[in-house]
Amino acid sequence: MAEPFPQPASMTPRHLTITTGFTITEQETTVTTDLRRRIDEGPMSRYQWTAIAICIALNVLDGYDVLAMAFTSTSVSDDWDLSTSTLGLLLSAGLFGMALGSLGLAPLADIIGRRKLILACLVLSSTGMLLSSLSQNATQLGLLRVLTGVGIGGILACSNVIGGELASTRWRGLAVSLNSTGYAIGATLGGIAALLLVESFGWRSVFVAGGIGTAALIPLVLVRLPESIDFLLVRQPAGALDTVNAFARRIGQEPIHELPVETTSGSGGSGIISTTRRLFDTQNRRTTLLVWTAFFFTMFGFYFVTSWTPKLLVEAGMSAKEGITGGMVLNLGGILGTFLLGALAARYRLARVLIAYLLVTAGLMTIFVPSAAVFALALTVGFGLGIVVNGCIAGLYALTTTAYAAPIRATGMGWAIGIGRIGAIVSPLIAGALLDADWSPASLYVLMAVLFIAAAGAIMALSSSGRRRVSTEVTSSTAPAAV
Repeated sequence: MAEPFPQPASMTPRHLTITTGFTITEQETTVTTDLRRRIDEGPMSRYQWTAIAICIALNVLDGYDVLAMAFTSTSVSDDWDLSTSTLGLLLSAGLFGMALGSLGLAPLADIIGRRKLILACLVLSSTGMLLSSLSQNATQLGLLRVLTGVGIGGILACSNVIGGELASTRWRGLAVSLNSTGYAIGATLGGIAALLLVESFGWRSVFVAGGIGTAALIPLVLVRLPESIDFLLVRQPAGALDTVNAFARRIGQEPIHELPVETTSGSGGSGIISTTRRLFDTQNRRTTLLVWTAFFFTMFGFYFVTSWTPKLLVEAGMSAKEGITGGMVLNLGGILGTFLLGALAARYRLARVLIAYLLVTAGLMTIFVPSAAVFALALTVGFGLGIVVNGCIAGLYALTTTAYAAPIRATGMGWAIGIGRIGAIVSPLIAGALLDADWSPASLYVLMAVLFIAAAGAIMALSSSGRRRVSTEVTSSTAPAAV
């Protein structure tokens, strides 16, 4: 099963929130909750899988953008004669923008809609990429990298949420984890594009290609990506009933006759600030802190691995070529790892699968550098590490979509990603400082292993919290969503 925590098998309609993991409100009519139940329990249609494929394509932007800058950094530096510190700022600018986008724009998705925000962010990020190709100095490029990152940050939060909301219960974990496959695909494409384009057309062509590719997704989203049913039932914008029923017919379900009684006005307000504050109310505070802890530690370790592995393998005794090969193997393992996590989540509780991934990652971290003495062994361990470390990110995305109720789901996802991006930003900086303090590569990987164990502890606590919440929701009519 795809749900991360055990759920009661039989509940009355107003307690369907526990069964599905996607809450509307207790005032929902039976016919409305029945539609959510039918989507959760029914087979996946081609239309749903097509929409999820679009979400995967949106996530490709993340990997492409991050790695495109990394692979063009040498050319940019040579072109403008940049110092190492300036180049480091350029490499971090995109991540900083993504954090801003996840924190600042994601709450808008719970107010105006997931699809509308995705479209706005596509315009923003494609504009940033295209203008980056025209930048004349490092300051201009850095600011445009931030702008591009803001758009991508908003897209990531919404695409992962809407991908989970479109899927049935059984395939929800796979749907969201497949989104994370987009990062590895985008990273691979970014590297290939840089190798092919820079040599023939210069580094600016890499950003032109990224801008055109991003803009090409706009009509695809307009035509084939539906708005979230959960958002429509909660916020009830103009024409919501017709939109819900159009989606129901597209996936072979019977339409509903009326929307639930509107209750957003009694939820403490519907603005960005009030929506964000709900992450810290009595119902969500513990969940928020645990999710943030897991995201920060996991992304800290993930970006350490992806940023420093080639260099540290060389310091551990490999040649420069072998170090680069080891780094590429990590990305290749990531494509398999995210898919495998989703497949396992279709059979087992997602929280348990994610905890196993985190602990295996910690174990492989401790033996990765010592394995560098034998190249074939290092590639094998590196491939395995790529599988599990990328799967950890995918699992966190999937778990977070079930941790919050629909009215604040995009906000919860966006802030979790934003906090994780902060970990991603400081990770290379702290690692560099520790290397300057004469830490060995092996010691750094052991430190990262400890962080992954801490993240596993946070998920264990979240899982325990979810089980306790289920037991209290059986008798409570005002409980929040089960995680």
